[in-house]
Amino acid sequence: MKPAQIAELLNEPACAHNAKEKSGCARPKPGATAGGCAFDGAQIALLPIADVAHIVHGPISCAGSSWDNRGTRSTGPTLWRIGMTTDLTEQDIIMGRSEKRLLHAIKQAIDDYRPAAVFVYATCVTALIGDDLEAVCKAAGEMFGVPVIPIDAAGFYGTKNMGNRLAGEAMVKYVIGTREPDPVPPEAQRPGIRVHDISLIGEYNIAGEFFHVLPLFDELGLRVIGTLSGDARFHEVQTMHRAEASMVVCAKALLNVARKVKERYGVPFFEGSFYGVADMSQTLRDFARLIGDPDLTARTEALIAREEAKANAALEPWRVRLKGKRALLYTGGVKSWSIVSALQDLGMTVVATGTKKSTEEDKARIRELMGPDAKMIEDGSPKALLSAYKELKADILIAGGRNLYTALKARIPFLDINQEREFGYAGYAGMVELARQLALSMESPVWEKVRRPAPWARLQVGTPLAA
Repeated sequence: MKPAQIAELLNEPACAHNAKEKSGCARPKPGATAGGCAFDGAQIALLPIADVAHIVHGPISCAGSSWDNRGTRSTGPTLWRIGMTTDLTEQDIIMGRSEKRLLHAIKQAIDDYRPAAVFVYATCVTALIGDDLEAVCKAAGEMFGVPVIPIDAAGFYGTKNMGNRLAGEAMVKYVIGTREPDPVPPEAQRPGIRVHDISLIGEYNIAGEFFHVLPLFDELGLRVIGTLSGDARFHEVQTMHRAEASMVVCAKALLNVARKVKERYGVPFFEGSFYGVADMSQTLRDFARLIGDPDLTARTEALIAREEAKANAALEPWRVRLKGKRALLYTGGVKSWSIVSALQDLGMTVVATGTKKSTEEDKARIRELMGPDAKMIEDGSPKALLSAYKELKADILIAGGRNLYTALKARIPFLDINQEREFGYAGYAGMVELARQLALSMESPVWEKVRRPAPWARLQVGTPLAA
Protein backbone atom coordinates (compact mmCIF):
# COMPACT_ATOMS: atom_id res chain seq x y z
CA MET A 1 0.00 0.00 0.00
CA LYS A 2 1.51 3.31 -1.09
CA PRO A 3 1.56 6.32 1.31
CA ALA A 4 -0.51 8.32 -1.17
CA GLN A 5 -3.29 5.71 -1.04
CA ILE A 6 -3.34 5.78 2.77
CA ALA A 7 -3.45 9.59 2.75
CA GLU A 8 -6.40 9.44 0.33
CA LEU A 9 -8.32 7.19 2.72
CA LEU A 10 -7.64 9.57 5.62
CA ASN A 11 -9.10 12.44 3.57
CA GLU A 12 -12.42 10.72 2.84
CA PRO A 13 -14.52 13.28 0.88
CA ALA A 14 -17.82 11.87 2.19
CA CYS A 15 -16.91 12.90 5.73
CA ALA A 16 -18.56 16.27 6.41
CA HIS A 17 -15.53 17.68 8.23
CA ASN A 18 -13.37 17.00 5.16
CA ALA A 19 -15.90 18.75 2.95
CA LYS A 20 -15.61 21.91 5.05
CA GLU A 21 -11.83 21.90 5.30
CA LYS A 22 -9.09 19.44 4.46
CA SER A 23 -8.49 18.52 8.07
CA GLY A 24 -8.54 14.82 7.30
CA CYS A 25 -9.46 12.01 9.63
CA ALA A 26 -7.26 11.33 12.64
CA ARG A 27 -3.74 10.21 11.72
CA PRO A 28 -2.29 7.17 13.47
CA LYS A 29 -0.19 8.02 16.51
CA PRO A 30 2.51 5.89 18.15
CA GLY A 31 0.79 3.24 20.23
CA ALA A 32 -2.57 3.81 18.53
CA THR A 33 -2.77 0.21 17.32
CA ALA A 34 -3.06 -1.02 20.91
CA GLY A 35 -6.82 -0.90 20.34
CA GLY A 36 -6.53 -2.85 17.08
CA CYS A 37 -4.22 -2.53 14.08
CA ALA A 38 -5.12 -2.17 10.39
CA PHE A 39 -4.88 -5.94 9.85
CA ASP A 40 -7.27 -6.46 12.74
CA GLY A 41 -9.74 -3.94 11.26
CA ALA A 42 -9.61 -5.52 7.80
CA GLN A 43 -10.45 -8.94 9.19
CA ILE A 44 -13.27 -7.57 11.33
CA ALA A 45 -14.81 -5.93 8.26
CA LEU A 46 -14.66 -9.00 6.00
CA LEU A 47 -14.70 -12.17 8.11
CA PRO A 48 -18.52 -12.35 8.27
CA ILE A 49 -18.54 -13.16 4.52
CA ALA A 50 -19.34 -16.74 5.35
CA ASP A 51 -18.49 -18.78 2.24
CA VAL A 52 -14.98 -17.36 1.75
CA ALA A 53 -11.68 -18.91 2.84
CA HIS A 54 -9.81 -16.26 4.83
CA ILE A 55 -6.02 -16.84 4.79
CA VAL A 56 -3.66 -14.83 6.99
CA HIS A 57 -0.33 -14.54 5.20
CA GLY A 58 2.19 -14.27 8.01
CA PRO A 59 3.26 -15.81 11.31
CA ILE A 60 0.68 -17.94 13.08
CA SER A 61 0.41 -15.44 15.94
CA CYS A 62 -1.50 -13.03 13.65
CA ALA A 63 -4.08 -15.69 12.79
CA GLY A 64 -5.60 -15.53 16.26
CA SER A 65 -6.08 -11.79 16.14
CA SER A 66 -9.69 -11.38 15.03
CA TRP A 67 -11.43 -14.39 13.64
CA ASP A 68 -13.47 -15.21 16.74
CA ASN A 69 -13.72 -11.91 18.62
CA ARG A 70 -16.82 -10.57 16.84
CA GLY A 71 -20.12 -12.21 17.70
CA THR A 72 -21.51 -12.19 14.18
CA ARG A 73 -23.96 -14.92 13.14
CA SER A 74 -24.43 -16.84 9.89
CA THR A 75 -27.49 -18.67 8.54
CA GLY A 76 -25.43 -20.95 6.36
CA PRO A 77 -21.76 -21.72 5.74
CA THR A 78 -19.30 -21.81 8.63
CA LEU A 79 -16.14 -21.73 6.53
CA TRP A 80 -15.34 -18.23 7.81
CA ARG A 81 -14.85 -19.67 11.30
CA ILE A 82 -11.90 -21.81 10.23
CA GLY A 83 -8.65 -19.95 10.91
CA MET A 84 -6.21 -20.34 8.00
CA THR A 85 -2.63 -19.10 7.89
CA THR A 86 0.57 -19.63 5.92
CA ASP A 87 2.36 -19.96 9.29
CA LEU A 88 5.61 -18.36 8.10
CA THR A 89 8.79 -19.15 9.99
CA GLU A 90 12.19 -17.45 10.06
CA GLN A 91 13.47 -19.96 7.48
CA ASP A 92 10.65 -19.16 5.05
CA ILE A 93 11.55 -15.49 5.24
CA ILE A 94 15.33 -15.94 5.05
CA MET A 95 15.12 -18.39 2.15
CA GLY A 96 12.52 -16.34 0.27
CA ARG A 97 9.84 -19.03 0.36
CA SER A 98 6.92 -16.96 1.66
CA GLU A 99 5.21 -16.34 -1.71
CA LYS A 100 5.56 -20.03 -2.61
CA ARG A 101 4.01 -21.01 0.71
CA LEU A 102 1.12 -18.65 0.03
CA LEU A 103 0.44 -20.24 -3.36
CA HIS A 104 0.38 -23.70 -1.75
CA ALA A 105 -1.92 -22.43 1.02
CA ILE A 106 -4.39 -21.04 -1.52
CA LYS A 107 -4.38 -24.37 -3.40
CA GLN A 108 -4.96 -26.35 -0.21
CA ALA A 109 -7.85 -24.11 0.85
CA ILE A 110 -9.51 -24.50 -2.56
CA ASP A 111 -8.93 -28.27 -2.73
CA ASP A 112 -10.16 -28.95 0.80
CA TYR A 113 -13.08 -26.52 1.14
CA ARG A 114 -14.21 -25.43 -2.34
CA PRO A 115 -14.78 -21.80 -1.23
CA ALA A 116 -16.63 -19.22 -3.31
CA ALA A 117 -13.45 -17.09 -3.10
CA VAL A 118 -10.22 -16.79 -1.14
CA PHE A 119 -9.26 -13.63 0.74
CA VAL A 120 -5.56 -13.23 1.55
CA TYR A 121 -4.60 -10.79 4.32
CA ALA A 122 -1.17 -9.17 4.41
CA THR A 123 0.55 -8.82 7.79
CA CYS A 124 3.39 -6.63 9.00
CA VAL A 125 5.98 -9.32 8.26
CA THR A 126 4.98 -10.02 4.66
CA ALA A 127 4.58 -6.30 3.91
CA LEU A 128 8.04 -5.54 5.30
CA ILE A 129 9.78 -8.27 3.27
CA GLY A 130 8.03 -7.02 0.10
CA ASP A 131 5.83 -9.94 -0.89
CA ASP A 132 3.85 -9.07 -4.04
CA LEU A 133 0.46 -10.11 -2.69
CA GLU A 134 -1.50 -8.82 -5.68
CA ALA A 135 0.64 -10.74 -8.20
CA VAL A 136 0.44 -14.02 -6.28
CA CYS A 137 -3.34 -13.72 -5.86
CA LYS A 138 -3.84 -12.91 -9.54
CA ALA A 139 -1.72 -15.89 -10.60
CA ALA A 140 -3.53 -18.20 -8.16
CA GLY A 141 -6.94 -17.07 -9.38
CA GLU A 142 -6.03 -17.80 -12.98
CA MET A 143 -4.42 -21.12 -12.03
CA PHE A 144 -7.25 -22.51 -9.87
CA GLY A 145 -10.31 -20.80 -11.38
CA VAL A 146 -11.45 -19.26 -8.08
CA PRO A 147 -11.40 -15.52 -7.26
CA VAL A 148 -8.43 -14.78 -4.96
CA ILE A 149 -8.61 -11.31 -3.43
CA PRO A 150 -5.58 -9.56 -1.87
CA ILE A 151 -6.34 -7.55 1.28
CA ASP A 152 -3.33 -5.26 1.66
CA ALA A 153 -3.85 -4.02 5.22
CA ALA A 154 -0.62 -4.70 7.11
CA GLY A 155 -0.90 -3.88 10.79
CA PHE A 156 1.56 -1.00 10.80
CA TYR A 157 -0.45 0.93 8.20
CA GLY A 158 -2.55 2.39 11.00
CA THR A 159 -5.50 1.87 13.30
CA LYS A 160 -8.34 -0.65 13.18
CA ASN A 161 -10.53 1.93 11.44
CA MET A 162 -7.91 2.32 8.71
CA GLY A 163 -8.05 -1.45 8.23
CA ASN A 164 -11.84 -1.26 7.84
CA ARG A 165 -11.41 1.25 5.03
CA LEU A 166 -8.62 -0.73 3.36
CA ALA A 167 -10.86 -3.80 3.37
CA GLY A 168 -13.62 -1.72 1.81
CA GLU A 169 -11.23 -0.49 -0.88
CA ALA A 170 -10.39 -4.10 -1.76
CA MET A 171 -14.09 -4.91 -2.15
CA VAL A 172 -14.64 -1.91 -4.43
CA LYS A 173 -11.56 -2.70 -6.51
CA TYR A 174 -11.88 -6.47 -6.90
CA VAL A 175 -15.39 -7.65 -5.96
CA ILE A 176 -18.31 -5.18 -6.19
CA GLY A 177 -19.56 -4.95 -9.76
CA THR A 178 -18.15 -8.29 -10.96
CA ARG A 179 -21.51 -10.07 -11.16
CA GLU A 180 -25.17 -9.27 -11.85
CA PRO A 181 -27.90 -10.13 -9.33
CA ASP A 182 -30.09 -13.17 -9.79
CA PRO A 183 -33.69 -12.45 -10.84
CA VAL A 184 -36.29 -12.40 -8.08
CA PRO A 185 -37.42 -16.03 -7.60
CA PRO A 186 -41.13 -16.74 -8.18
CA GLU A 187 -41.73 -17.70 -4.53
CA ALA A 188 -40.50 -14.24 -3.43
CA GLN A 189 -42.88 -12.38 -5.73
CA ARG A 190 -46.23 -11.21 -4.40
CA PRO A 191 -49.14 -9.86 -6.45
CA GLY A 192 -49.26 -6.08 -6.56
CA ILE A 193 -45.94 -5.59 -4.73
CA ARG A 194 -42.85 -4.57 -6.64
CA VAL A 195 -39.58 -5.90 -5.22
CA HIS A 196 -36.82 -3.33 -4.73
CA ASP A 197 -33.14 -4.25 -4.25
CA ILE A 198 -31.24 -2.64 -1.37
CA SER A 199 -27.85 -3.14 0.26
CA LEU A 200 -26.33 -2.56 3.70
CA ILE A 201 -22.81 -1.27 4.33
CA GLY A 202 -21.13 -1.57 7.73
CA GLU A 203 -23.72 -3.98 9.18
CA TYR A 204 -22.23 -7.06 10.87
CA ASN A 205 -25.22 -8.99 12.30
CA ILE A 206 -23.75 -8.99 15.80
CA ALA A 207 -25.49 -11.60 17.97
CA GLY A 208 -27.82 -12.21 15.01
CA GLU A 209 -29.59 -8.91 15.62
CA PHE A 210 -30.28 -8.24 11.95
CA PHE A 211 -32.63 -11.24 12.05
CA HIS A 212 -35.00 -8.88 13.93
CA VAL A 213 -34.98 -6.49 10.96
CA LEU A 214 -34.91 -8.72 7.88
CA PRO A 215 -38.55 -9.89 8.15
CA LEU A 216 -39.67 -6.25 7.99
CA PHE A 217 -37.72 -5.72 4.78
CA ASP A 218 -39.17 -8.93 3.34
CA GLU A 219 -42.71 -7.79 4.16
CA LEU A 220 -42.12 -4.45 2.40
CA GLY A 221 -40.67 -6.12 -0.68
CA LEU A 222 -37.14 -4.82 -0.02
CA ARG A 223 -34.67 -7.49 -1.11
CA VAL A 224 -31.24 -7.21 0.54
CA ILE A 225 -29.03 -8.20 -2.38
CA GLY A 226 -25.80 -7.61 -0.46
CA THR A 227 -24.46 -6.86 2.97
CA LEU A 228 -20.94 -5.77 3.82
CA SER A 229 -20.58 -7.97 5.64
CA GLY A 230 -22.94 -9.54 8.20
CA ASP A 231 -24.14 -13.02 7.15
CA ALA A 232 -22.94 -12.24 3.61
CA ARG A 233 -22.02 -14.48 0.70
CA PHE A 234 -19.36 -13.63 -1.86
CA HIS A 235 -21.80 -13.59 -4.80
CA GLU A 236 -24.01 -11.11 -2.91
CA VAL A 237 -21.17 -8.65 -2.35
CA GLN A 238 -20.41 -8.85 -6.08
CA THR A 239 -23.89 -7.51 -6.90
CA MET A 240 -24.11 -4.56 -4.49
CA HIS A 241 -23.68 -2.11 -7.37
CA ARG A 242 -27.21 -2.92 -8.55
CA ALA A 243 -28.97 -1.83 -5.35
CA GLU A 244 -31.56 0.93 -5.71
CA ALA A 245 -30.51 2.36 -2.33
CA SER A 246 -27.85 1.63 0.28
CA MET A 247 -27.78 2.20 4.01
CA VAL A 248 -24.52 2.96 5.81
CA VAL A 249 -24.87 1.50 9.29
CA CYS A 250 -21.38 2.34 10.54
CA ALA A 251 -19.97 5.38 8.73
CA LYS A 252 -16.69 5.27 10.65
CA ALA A 253 -15.88 1.95 9.03
CA LEU A 254 -17.01 1.88 5.41
CA LEU A 255 -18.25 5.28 4.30
CA ASN A 256 -15.65 5.16 1.51
CA VAL A 257 -17.41 2.14 0.00
CA ALA A 258 -20.80 3.87 -0.08
CA ARG A 259 -19.31 6.97 -1.71
CA LYS A 260 -17.45 5.06 -4.44
CA VAL A 261 -20.40 2.83 -5.26
CA LYS A 262 -22.53 5.96 -5.62
CA GLU A 263 -19.92 7.67 -7.85
CA ARG A 264 -19.39 4.63 -10.09
CA TYR A 265 -22.87 3.12 -10.25
CA GLY A 266 -25.23 5.87 -9.07
CA VAL A 267 -26.49 4.06 -5.96
CA PRO A 268 -27.78 6.65 -3.45
CA PHE A 269 -27.08 6.07 0.24
CA PHE A 270 -27.98 7.39 3.66
CA GLU A 271 -26.62 6.90 7.17
CA GLY A 272 -29.03 5.28 9.58
CA SER A 273 -29.48 3.11 12.63
CA PHE A 274 -31.49 0.05 13.61
CA TYR A 275 -31.35 0.90 17.33
CA GLY A 276 -34.39 2.42 19.01
CA VAL A 277 -38.01 2.65 17.92
CA ALA A 278 -37.72 6.11 16.38
CA ASP A 279 -34.49 5.40 14.48
CA MET A 280 -35.76 2.05 13.19
CA SER A 281 -38.86 3.76 11.81
CA GLN A 282 -36.77 6.53 10.27
CA THR A 283 -34.56 3.96 8.54
CA LEU A 284 -37.56 2.36 6.86
CA ARG A 285 -38.81 5.80 5.79
CA ASP A 286 -35.39 6.71 4.37
CA PHE A 287 -35.35 3.62 2.17
CA ALA A 288 -38.84 4.44 0.89
CA ARG A 289 -37.78 8.06 0.29
CA LEU A 290 -34.65 7.14 -1.73
CA ILE A 291 -36.48 4.53 -3.80
CA GLY A 292 -39.37 6.89 -4.52
CA ASP A 293 -42.18 4.33 -4.90
CA PRO A 294 -45.49 5.82 -3.58
CA ASP A 295 -46.93 2.37 -2.91
CA LEU A 296 -43.83 1.42 -0.91
CA THR A 297 -44.12 4.66 1.08
CA ALA A 298 -47.75 3.93 1.98
CA ARG A 299 -47.02 0.34 2.99
CA THR A 300 -44.00 1.51 5.01
CA GLU A 301 -46.12 3.94 7.03
CA ALA A 302 -48.69 1.21 7.71
CA LEU A 303 -45.99 -1.21 8.86
CA ILE A 304 -44.39 1.45 11.08
CA ALA A 305 -47.71 2.26 12.76
CA ARG A 306 -48.31 -1.41 13.49
CA GLU A 307 -44.80 -2.17 14.74
CA GLU A 308 -44.52 0.96 16.87
CA ALA A 309 -47.83 0.20 18.57
CA LYS A 310 -46.69 -3.35 19.26
CA ALA A 311 -43.25 -2.24 20.51
CA ASN A 312 -44.63 0.54 22.72
CA ALA A 313 -47.06 -1.88 24.34
CA ALA A 314 -44.22 -4.32 25.07
CA LEU A 315 -41.94 -1.52 26.31
CA GLU A 316 -44.44 0.16 28.64
CA PRO A 317 -43.67 -1.92 31.77
CA TRP A 318 -39.93 -1.61 31.14
CA ARG A 319 -40.15 2.18 30.70
CA VAL A 320 -41.77 2.44 34.14
CA ARG A 321 -38.80 0.60 35.66
CA LEU A 322 -36.15 2.49 33.68
CA LYS A 323 -37.56 6.03 33.78
CA GLY A 324 -35.06 8.49 35.28
CA LYS A 325 -32.17 6.02 35.39
CA ARG A 326 -28.80 7.50 34.44
CA ALA A 327 -26.48 5.73 32.00
CA LEU A 328 -22.82 6.30 31.21
CA LEU A 329 -22.28 5.13 27.63
CA TYR A 330 -18.76 4.40 26.39
CA THR A 331 -18.70 3.09 22.85
CA GLY A 332 -17.94 4.56 19.42
CA GLY A 333 -19.00 4.95 15.81
CA VAL A 334 -22.71 4.76 15.07
CA LYS A 335 -23.48 3.44 18.57
CA SER A 336 -22.18 6.66 20.19
CA TRP A 337 -25.40 8.38 19.07
CA SER A 338 -27.81 5.61 18.04
CA ILE A 339 -27.76 4.01 21.50
CA VAL A 340 -28.26 7.47 23.05
CA SER A 341 -31.48 7.76 21.05
CA ALA A 342 -32.59 4.29 22.13
CA LEU A 343 -31.91 4.97 25.82
CA GLN A 344 -33.75 8.29 25.70
CA ASP A 345 -36.67 6.47 24.10
CA LEU A 346 -36.79 4.34 27.26
CA GLY A 347 -36.95 7.41 29.49
CA MET A 348 -33.33 7.14 30.63
CA THR A 349 -30.80 9.97 30.87
CA VAL A 350 -27.44 9.54 29.15
CA VAL A 351 -25.00 11.47 31.34
CA ALA A 352 -22.06 11.07 28.92
CA THR A 353 -21.10 9.12 25.81
CA GLY A 354 -17.77 7.95 24.40
CA THR A 355 -16.56 9.36 21.10
CA LYS A 356 -13.11 7.83 20.62
CA LYS A 357 -14.18 6.07 17.39
CA SER A 358 -16.83 8.55 16.28
CA THR A 359 -16.83 10.79 13.21
CA GLU A 360 -17.63 14.51 13.31
CA GLU A 361 -21.08 13.62 11.96
CA ASP A 362 -21.57 11.22 14.89
CA LYS A 363 -20.63 14.00 17.34
CA ALA A 364 -23.05 16.41 15.66
CA ARG A 365 -25.86 13.90 16.12
CA ILE A 366 -24.90 13.47 19.77
CA ARG A 367 -25.26 17.23 20.29
CA GLU A 368 -28.67 17.15 18.61
CA LEU A 369 -29.82 14.42 21.00
CA MET A 370 -28.11 15.51 24.22
CA GLY A 371 -27.88 19.28 23.71
CA PRO A 372 -24.95 21.57 22.93
CA ASP A 373 -23.34 20.86 26.31
CA ALA A 374 -23.30 17.09 25.82
CA LYS A 375 -20.46 15.46 27.72
CA MET A 376 -18.27 13.38 25.42
CA ILE A 377 -15.55 11.08 26.72
CA GLU A 378 -12.32 10.36 24.84
CA ASP A 379 -10.36 8.73 27.65
CA GLY A 380 -11.61 5.18 28.15
CA SER A 381 -9.15 4.15 30.85
CA PRO A 382 -10.66 2.40 33.89
CA LYS A 383 -9.74 5.32 36.15
CA ALA A 384 -11.40 7.87 33.84
CA LEU A 385 -14.56 5.81 33.37
CA LEU A 386 -15.03 5.14 37.09
CA SER A 387 -14.37 8.79 37.93
CA ALA A 388 -16.99 9.88 35.38
CA TYR A 389 -19.43 7.25 36.67
CA LYS A 390 -19.11 8.56 40.24
CA GLU A 391 -19.03 12.25 39.34
CA LEU A 392 -22.09 12.06 37.09
CA LYS A 393 -24.04 9.80 39.48
CA ALA A 394 -24.70 7.13 36.86
CA ASP A 395 -26.73 3.99 37.56
CA ILE A 396 -25.17 1.74 34.91
CA LEU A 397 -22.07 1.59 32.69
CA ILE A 398 -22.82 0.59 29.10
CA ALA A 399 -19.61 -0.22 27.23
CA GLY A 400 -17.60 -2.89 25.43
CA GLY A 401 -16.47 -6.24 26.77
CA ARG A 402 -13.02 -4.98 27.70
CA ASN A 403 -14.66 -2.78 30.36
CA LEU A 404 -16.56 -5.67 31.93
CA TYR A 405 -14.01 -6.40 34.65
CA THR A 406 -13.57 -2.70 35.41
CA ALA A 407 -17.27 -2.59 36.27
CA LEU A 408 -17.29 -5.85 38.20
CA LYS A 409 -14.31 -4.84 40.33
CA ALA A 410 -16.01 -1.52 41.07
CA ARG A 411 -19.26 -3.40 41.87
CA ILE A 412 -21.42 -1.39 39.50
CA PRO A 413 -24.06 -2.58 36.98
CA PHE A 414 -22.73 -3.17 33.48
CA LEU A 415 -24.19 -3.92 30.02
CA ASP A 416 -22.06 -5.07 27.08
CA ILE A 417 -22.96 -3.09 23.95
CA ASN A 418 -20.08 -3.93 21.58
CA GLN A 419 -19.24 -6.84 19.30
CA GLU A 420 -18.77 -9.40 22.09
CA ARG A 421 -22.35 -9.15 23.28
CA GLU A 422 -24.68 -12.13 23.26
CA PHE A 423 -27.99 -10.30 22.78
CA GLY A 424 -29.20 -8.50 19.65
CA TYR A 425 -30.64 -5.02 20.16
CA ALA A 426 -31.57 -4.01 16.60
CA GLY A 427 -35.10 -3.42 15.37
CA TYR A 428 -38.35 -3.14 17.30
CA ALA A 429 -37.96 -6.56 18.92
CA GLY A 430 -34.34 -5.81 19.77
CA MET A 431 -35.43 -2.65 21.58
CA VAL A 432 -37.54 -4.72 23.95
CA GLU A 433 -34.55 -7.00 24.60
CA LEU A 434 -32.36 -3.97 25.32
CA ALA A 435 -34.87 -2.67 27.87
CA ARG A 436 -35.08 -6.08 29.48
CA GLN A 437 -31.31 -6.45 29.81
CA LEU A 438 -30.92 -2.94 31.23
CA ALA A 439 -33.55 -3.56 33.90
CA LEU A 440 -32.18 -6.97 34.83
CA SER A 441 -28.63 -5.58 35.08
CA MET A 442 -29.54 -2.66 37.34
CA GLU A 443 -32.08 -4.48 39.48
CA SER A 444 -29.99 -7.56 40.16
CA PRO A 445 -29.86 -8.30 43.92
CA VAL A 446 -26.16 -9.03 43.65
CA TRP A 447 -25.21 -5.32 43.76
CA GLU A 448 -26.71 -4.76 47.20
CA LYS A 449 -24.94 -7.84 48.51
CA VAL A 450 -21.45 -7.19 47.09
CA ARG A 451 -21.47 -3.59 48.37
CA ARG A 452 -21.91 -4.70 51.96
CA PRO A 453 -18.77 -4.91 54.11
CA ALA A 454 -17.34 -8.43 54.25
CA PRO A 455 -18.49 -10.44 57.30
CA TRP A 456 -15.01 -10.46 58.79
CA ALA A 457 -14.74 -6.68 58.36
CA ARG A 458 -17.77 -6.25 60.65
CA LEU A 459 -16.34 -8.36 63.45
CA GLN A 460 -14.95 -6.58 66.50
CA VAL A 461 -11.51 -7.51 67.68
CA GLY A 462 -11.75 -10.44 70.08
CA THR A 463 -15.20 -11.57 68.93
CA PRO A 464 -15.14 -15.34 68.32
CA LEU A 465 -16.19 -16.58 64.89
CA ALA A 466 -19.41 -18.56 64.72
CA ALA A 467 -18.98 -22.31 64.58
